[in-house]
Amino acid sequence: MSRLAICPGSFDPVTYGHLDIIRRGASIFDRIIVTVFNNQSKSPLFDVQERIALIEEVTKDLPNVTVDSSDGLLIDYAKEKNAQAIIRGLRAVSDFEYEMQITSMNRKLDKNIETFFMMTNNQYSFLSSSIVKEIAKYQGNVADVVPPVVEKALKEKYNV
Repeated sequence: MSRLAICPGSFDPVTYGHLDIIRRGASIFDRIIVTVFNNQSKSPLFDVQERIALIEEVTKDLPNVTVDSSDGLLIDYAKEKNAQAIIRGLRAVSDFEYEMQITSMNRKLDKNIETFFMMTNNQYSFLSSSIVKEIAKYQGNVADVVPPVVEKALKEKYNV
């Protein structure tokens, strides 16, 4: 039986912190589906299809990683895909409380799907998509925190 994990997020845009978690997850699980969730409480810079295309480009060297999207509940999506696990990245202790609440509810909804937390590499522990967008908006250098294709897409969005 193939071990499948879902790696969910908004990925607006995908950063090296996200890629760190995706790559490490891909080395543990047989298959990873990186799933772009459209969070209605956020105003994304990139639409879902643009985010999918960026993630596909930066993970093309990972044959066991595919990219998808969903508008529903994560746990329903995981069940639909017959996933055994959900992978979540943690940057700091402050992330843990929020993630623990979500994980507890997911466990209540389906006790058969495990959630695995991975600590992000320390060099990315400060990183968030929001910070990246803010820096890019004001023409700051984001080359060290996002892949070149994402840097280019950010410059195009902000017309710089």
